[in-house]
Amino acid sequence: MPPLSSASSSASAVVAALRSAGCVFAEDEAELILSTARTPGEIATMVERRAAGLPLEHVLGWAGFHGLRITVDPGVFVPRRRTEFLVDLAVSLAREVSVVVDLCCGSGAVAAALAASLDGPELHAADIDPAAVRCARRNLAACGGHVHEGDLFTALPGHLRGRVDILAANVPYVPTDEVGLLPPEARDHEPLVALDGGSDGLDILRRVTAEASRWLSPGGSLLVETSERQASLAVETFTRGGLDARLAVSEELCANVVIGTRPGRASEPQGA
Repeated sequence: MPPLSSASSSASAVVAALRSAGCVFAEDEAELILSTARTPGEIATMVERRAAGLPLEHVLGWAGFHGLRITVDPGVFVPRRRTEFLVDLAVSLAREVSVVVDLCCGSGAVAAALAASLDGPELHAADIDPAAVRCARRNLAACGGHVHEGDLFTALPGHLRGRVDILAANVPYVPTDEVGLLPPEARDHEPLVALDGGSDGLDILRRVTAEASRWLSPGGSLLVETSERQASLAVETFTRGGLDARLAVSEELCANVVIGTRPGRASEPQGA
């Protein structure tokens, strides 16, 4: 594709350039690029990067998620729209006063959406990828969220043990042998650690469910997204971890979320 000149950065020219590069939703993407770029030169650069195969969200520098504009730096996992279902489920479970943790947080999109939907929770997020942690800190700064770097629960401060009311863990769940089958935007531009879930895609889920009960409050819930194919085994894994498990499905978003609740009554609010 010939480069788009600053002088030819009209909407029709941007659409034509994106379409020639194989972008299926060229009109929609052109609208987003034109509304984000501040100068004709930026428009030309964005179109060139998108035509080279970069995810649109990395080109724009942000992703729309649950009504928010989430900063997404290059090389950071792009939040998927289907994960909005996990957020909605978590909100429906949350009590008025909650401790919320977003594990495998990536850009911090889930934590940011929960902070916007709940009434002032104590908010923590964690990821093993330093680039994701930097990005999440930017996204959660305004809501006072604490972002920790490290491997799953080892990243979290010890005082959270037994106090977490909502534990959202958007773990990687693509089987190792299938990572190469993902669209190039994912496999070439997102971190492998955010995609590869091991031989059957459930390695990280198993590690999370094995420890979750020690971190959840009585009545607290763990929510994990998985695939339709893996859902039954994921539910069994939750049960083996001592959680009361159920599967929630959104056909509209093609989303499958396993919810596991730690048995026991939630503690009464102070003064009740």
